[in-house]
Amino acid sequence: MRRPPLSGLLALGLFASSIGHAAPAGRAAEVLDHAIIHRTVEAAAQARARASGSGAGAGSNLYYHGGSSGIGVETAPKIYLILWGSQWNNNDPSGESLLLQSFYTDVGASPWLNSVTQYCQGVASGTVFCNGAGTPAGNQPAMLAGVWYDNATAAPTQPSQSQLAAEAVRAAQYFGRSSGSANASVQYVVATAHGNNASGFGTQYCAYHSWVKSTLGKVAYTNLPYITDAGASCGANFNGLGANAGITMVGGHEAAETITDQFPSSGWLDANGAENGDKCAWLSSGSGAAADVTLNGGIFPVQSLWSNKANSGAGGCVLSY
Repeated sequence: MRRPPLSGLLALGLFASSIGHAAPAGRAAEVLDHAIIHRTVEAAAQARARASGSGAGAGSNLYYHGGSSGIGVETAPKIYLILWGSQWNNNDPSGESLLLQSFYTDVGASPWLNSVTQYCQGVASGTVFCNGAGTPAGNQPAMLAGVWYDNATAAPTQPSQSQLAAEAVRAAQYFGRSSGSANASVQYVVATAHGNNASGFGTQYCAYHSWVKSTLGKVAYTNLPYITDAGASCGANFNGLGANAGITMVGGHEAAETITDQFPSSGWLDANGAENGDKCAWLSSGSGAAADVTLNGGIFPVQSLWSNKANSGAGGCVLSY
């Protein structure tokens, strides 16, 4: 089954939609461009209930959507973390900065992330199994390529998507990645500080990833709010994994999705517009339930990721590959 590209639409985990975020009274809702959101725990549960009631299910295996200018996956992923705004100064009660740095440093070459390597680019649109064709997504060590403490001035109080995208482009300049080829396989994680998150966070989404066209080429970025500000809605104590569980669960979700769909939605998605993280988000029981995994430098809570090859090719959520 094939479907049109989702560029310009807001893909809500299991289904695609062009709606915007809830906004304060008197303020227009923001409609996200090229963005795929990571639903909150409650929103994901509601979507699964609707899908089950309609008989639609969670979609099929992921398939390739043709790529964008030849790029569909990150073949040698690099992650740059941007701690945006002076609001970060002496304002990190959950220790999210260091936890993210540790996780992004250790996640490369892990069995948890290795399922991304079954997806590739350079194959025909509609491909479900690469089987050695094309160029696979990467899972190499030391994915964290740099951290920018951009905290000399304040970030916007409630940053819009365009402001987040502009910060990602500034980060690309800061790190000297000044062309489309230099930004292939690169993702910029724009993390905002405690109490300084974009509209819709914690009520509709926990994070989202997107891309923007710039003079530096296409720049892929993630809006990563201060996850613990949303409490249980974005993973606090999810599955008994601790108050800070959502930080790496959400951070890992977005990193894996960007690796397999760098420029949404031209990479690997299912028939409902869900990526490898969406299909396995917030599972509390059964195969693929969220759990602690041991990476090179420690133990981190993560969600499972979708593997087309699981269950003899029927697909499923896996914590290792």
